[in-house]
Amino acid sequence: MVHQYKLNGYNIVLDTNSGSVHVVDEVAYDLIAAYPDHSREDLIAALLAKYADRPDVTAAELEQCVADVEALRDAGKLWSPDPYAGIAGVFKERSGDVVKALCLHVAHSCNLNCAYCFASQGRFQGERALMPFEVGRQALDFLIAHSGSRRNLEVDFFGGEPLMNWQVVKDLVAYARSVEGKHGKNFRFTLTTNGLLIDDEVIDFCNREMSNVVLSLDGRRETHDRLRVDYAGNGSYDRIVPKFQKLVAARGGKNYYIRGTFTHANPDFTKDLLHMADLGFTELSMEPVVCAPDDPAALTPEDIEIVKGEYELLAREMLRREREGRPITFYHYMLDLTEGPCIYKRVSGCGSGTEYMAVTPWGELYPCHQFVGDAQYRLGDVWKGVENTALREDFRACNAYARPECADCWARLWCSGGCAANAYHATGSIRGVYAPGCELFRKRIECAIMLKAAEAEEA
Repeated sequence: MVHQYKLNGYNIVLDTNSGSVHVVDEVAYDLIAAYPDHSREDLIAALLAKYADRPDVTAAELEQCVADVEALRDAGKLWSPDPYAGIAGVFKERSGDVVKALCLHVAHSCNLNCAYCFASQGRFQGERALMPFEVGRQALDFLIAHSGSRRNLEVDFFGGEPLMNWQVVKDLVAYARSVEGKHGKNFRFTLTTNGLLIDDEVIDFCNREMSNVVLSLDGRRETHDRLRVDYAGNGSYDRIVPKFQKLVAARGGKNYYIRGTFTHANPDFTKDLLHMADLGFTELSMEPVVCAPDDPAALTPEDIEIVKGEYELLAREMLRREREGRPITFYHYMLDLTEGPCIYKRVSGCGSGTEYMAVTPWGELYPCHQFVGDAQYRLGDVWKGVENTALREDFRACNAYARPECADCWARLWCSGGCAANAYHATGSIRGVYAPGCELFRKRIECAIMLKAAEAEEA
């Protein structure tokens, strides 16, 4: 399968199965588009007619262009066969029941009252609770015991607001450090926070122990304070931005990113993202809201079209800033065309429900944080392990080839079939498809590849 598109002056041809990307001139672009359905003679005749006003487009030049295209085809870089369809289902089987990452819900409580919160202000449709140290310790022991030969283990401290249970976070990190050497493991921690409780101690500890820190900010003051408010209805922008700036400045280049959410109120999210860049934050992410279709924050079909245009606008602005010596990183445009995700990752996806699980304050296991609180998606607990093995097998079967709607999608090996949680919330099935999310993902990948094309041209 070949996908072609034009963006920012580049004519881009992507071969889906090989991952090969070609930036070509207009004649070659048209030739590749028509090649599968035309004989060589008809193809050359049609292009000579189309480019009759171009003296450089001759029959001889077109013959050479056809030969070049056929050489790429023969080398497996255009219209390459799909070698993965028949074996997609066995990739996760090979990994067995190895668990590599946990999302620890150390706080099912939050000090903000964000209107669009998918987690019901941190409660996840249940009671407010803080994870006891004993539960967290058992979760870490469970991860070690079920990680097989994997050395690097990932743990996210999540909520709600995890800083509301700060002492337990610190104690769990200390416990992990005390046992990782004995078991031949290396823990890498991430903390996601709304920032209200950040102080100097939090900054020092995070910059010492956290491999990554995710900071929640939605952009401009008026955008952020529209929905990210406390229980008195007060916005949080002015309280958190100086703290985020201080933490990032002290981090010394260590991984972090600012994560925002855009809604129906700001589909022109590029203004918000660039505002965050102007505040000094260079590692950025803006995600579409996850909510019910009838929620006032939900994106409409008209919003989706605006957002796709915003992705293109953002890509052009990133190029401009790069040339001016003030680059920014956008999470969804992070793409490595030479040494990117292995084919296992491309086919199998994030590993939710198999390699990755969320842990509630009571020690229950769920496929990921977006399923927490939905009893039918409870896998087990950190003491007995996975008891709902049928559910785990359902998630193991999720891959880029598990959804019929993905069969003709050029982006399937970039998204790995999409997010199971988004599919479930949109269709009621983890093997469904969240169509608006697919549209946005394809546009992001097109923009990301265009940026790589520009990077290669300017190298």
